Amino acid sequence: MKQYTFHVIHGPNLNLLGEREPAIYGTLTLEEINNRICEFAKSKNCEVRCFQSNSEGEIIDYIQKNRNCDGIIINAGAYTHTSIAIRDCLVSSGLPCIEVHLSNIHSRERFRRHSYIAPVCIGQICGFGYYSYIIALQALIHYLEKYSK
Repeated sequence: MKQYTFHVIHGPNLNLLGEREPAIYGTLTLEEINNRICEFAKSKNCEVRCFQSNSEGEIIDYIQKNRNCDGIIINAGAYTHTSIAIRDCLVSSGLPCIEVHLSNIHSRERFRRHSYIAPVCIGQICGFGYYSYIIALQALIHYLEKYSK
């Protein structure tokens, strides 16, 4: 199996995981989640680079500067529902992308059910807490092995 490099992008307020609404988002900190993602990636002979920003512009800059990877996993947080700019940037990257959410956005407030990002991704995974990222990593590896030759 080829060694892949992926970027995991965390959007606004995810830096507060572990203390922010633990009944919805769980008790793990962002650092703990990143460690679990990186451990799983290592077991699959993959490299993962994690990035978090509360700024839409910084997320866009990060994607533009890191297009030399094999794919992106993104939890854009609230920008999921508002950011055409992040959506356009993901399209421009030309990379396979998976949208991730810790909670099931479809069972929450109505405004959370719309995503500008999902239509330009190969898939969306939500509702499994930190494990949503692990599922996304597995799916991205499977996608690349099956469809990119």
